[in-house]
Amino acid sequence: QVQVVESGGGLVQAGGSLRLSCAASGSIFGINAMGWYRQAPGKQRELVAVITSGRSTNYADSVKGRFTISRDNAKNTLYLQMNSLEPEDTAVYYCHADVRRDSSGPYYRYWGQGTQVTVSS
Repeated sequence: QVQVVESGGGLVQAGGSLRLSCAASGSIFGINAMGWYRQAPGKQRELVAVITSGRSTNYADSVKGRFTISRDNAKNTLYLQMNSLEPEDTAVYYCHADVRRDSSGPYYRYWGQGTQVTVSS
């Protein structure tokens, strides 16, 4: 089994910062891409940022220049540094890890349970 657990959400004022973490554990041979998505009330889940095992990154236009995604491959951990937060960033943030459980198997996407980020104006 593979577990993905997010942490670091909370309530912050507009202009403030938060750092989200996401740890993958369990039967893991390797991890390819890891990423963050978010879902606001009444809206579809949307990509925030993604990072490959080689640390190539991609960001949603709405967060470029404010958010930074990073990972620690030795710890199977993903981070999202969020600066200059805006009320529009309020959402549940979900982490995913694309995991291979043995040397020859395919990668499967595992999701965390989500962490709430609320930005007050």
